[in-house]
Amino acid sequence: MIDHILTLLIAIPLLGAAAVAVWPSHRPESFRVIALIALVLEVLVSVYLYLSFNNQNPGYQLSEVSDWITLPVGSLGIVSVDYALAVDGISFPLVLLAVVVLFAGVVSSWNIMQKTRAYFALYLLLTGSVIGCFLAQDFFLFYLFFEFMLLPMYFLIGLWGGPKREYAALKFFIYTFFGSLLILIVMICLYLSVIDPLETARVVGILGMEDTVHPDLIPQIQQWLVDGKIAPEQLVHTFRFAFLADPGNYIPGSLLDAASQYLIGNMPVRLLAFWFLFIGFAVKLPVVPVHTWLPDAHVEAPTPVSVVLAGILLKIGGYGFIRIVDGFFPVEAQYNMIPLSVLGMISIVYGGFNALGQSDLKKMIAYSSVSHMGFVLLGISALTAEGINGAIYQMVSHGVLSAMLFLLTGVIYDRTHDRNIDHYRGLIGVMPRFTIMTGIAFFASLGLPGFSGFVGELFTLMGAFQSNALPVWIPALSTLGIVLAAAYFLWTYQRMFFGQFWYKNENSHILTDLTAREIGLLLPLVFLTVLLGILPGILFDMTGPTVQAWLEGLR
Repeated sequence: MIDHILTLLIAIPLLGAAAVAVWPSHRPESFRVIALIALVLEVLVSVYLYLSFNNQNPGYQLSEVSDWITLPVGSLGIVSVDYALAVDGISFPLVLLAVVVLFAGVVSSWNIMQKTRAYFALYLLLTGSVIGCFLAQDFFLFYLFFEFMLLPMYFLIGLWGGPKREYAALKFFIYTFFGSLLILIVMICLYLSVIDPLETARVVGILGMEDTVHPDLIPQIQQWLVDGKIAPEQLVHTFRFAFLADPGNYIPGSLLDAASQYLIGNMPVRLLAFWFLFIGFAVKLPVVPVHTWLPDAHVEAPTPVSVVLAGILLKIGGYGFIRIVDGFFPVEAQYNMIPLSVLGMISIVYGGFNALGQSDLKKMIAYSSVSHMGFVLLGISALTAEGINGAIYQMVSHGVLSAMLFLLTGVIYDRTHDRNIDHYRGLIGVMPRFTIMTGIAFFASLGLPGFSGFVGELFTLMGAFQSNALPVWIPALSTLGIVLAAAYFLWTYQRMFFGQFWYKNENSHILTDLTAREIGLLLPLVFLTVLLGILPGILFDMTGPTVQAWLEGLR
């Protein structure tokens, strides 16, 4: 096993960004090649990680932990921030998805001709930040990566986007930054409320630096914490996910202790913290009504940025729900299962109806993403094995399919600079390969059996129906999203591709079929959606044991 391989996965794109920034050449090809080499290396490292990953191990694997910041602050204890990375069955599929989507994005960026040095440097910074989010096991480290994604995405939309790019970039930044502030508030409250039992044991002198941790040590420290035997200045506060998820590590009487009596406006502080975290990640998913930044961002963003935005950035919201919102506040999550699942249902139906009413192809796909991400929230809210596994599967499936959809939209837009669905007819006659690829993407996205989209939606709905805490009408109404998806995808396909060829512009000769590079970019995504649709066990074998252990930890 290669040492520090997870660090390598983050470092490669960051080093690539630095290389692009200082490279002496002024030829655009140089920066493209550097970015491509970095993503090829990411793919190779990911393949190695996949071969090394043990599907039977439900816990963290390939862990890297080292002290980063240790700062005594008197009576407030000791601040401890760790550089902690690991993967498990929840995060690893999303790491693999991120590498695939980011690789597709860098290849589709080949047509970027303006400010190429800045573009590819920002793209590689975004790559390192996205992957870091899925690998981080310390809340402070996660938050740094989460926040750092904002700047590259803001500039990628604002500098290389469409006519209203400044408005779209600012709206994206404000929405996401507001959500980040809510997450930051809760992160600080968690720090004040939680200790690292192992580091605290070292401070009080019952564990040496070279001693082996025996099974009774953590319960002993937790009992001392309850009994008040540890002085406040000896408490080592932590941001580590593993310790934040254990109720035994919460300081009695602290702000977010389970038995805390703190109220803000007659609402328990823990419940308020739960909703702060939920809103913070709901903006990223996005969930109705905090979704309005997404259609504007997609419409104005260049094609590669739309690919990354829909394919992977939205998934950080779903990952945050599982790992952080439900993981740290399981009681509150179970208490709010119905309102959360209703929000998921509303997102499914509302996004579907809005997609049905769009004439802009990119905006239609953007609203379809709102609808499909609603299934993710529904599956997570169910808190069943089927629902959580289905939600992770849906995120991976949607990541692949949305990348395909935006790449195909980019094909037609690059040729005509026109995304209006009503401006095209009979494209099957002049662009047969494009027609076939679009048909595959549309049918897979509407949930046709044999494709990955069917499996993801099926299991999220099964999980919701299986949950004893959810009324049947919630998943029943959510199935309307599948009907709406069939309507807007098939109607779009019929209008654009069938009938006698017509294009509103006289220069119809510009509508040429897919090039070899475009086919080479789309075929691996087609292969993935078919493979996952026929052999879903490839993903479920990876997620199943971890999800089962995670659910048992919530009880």
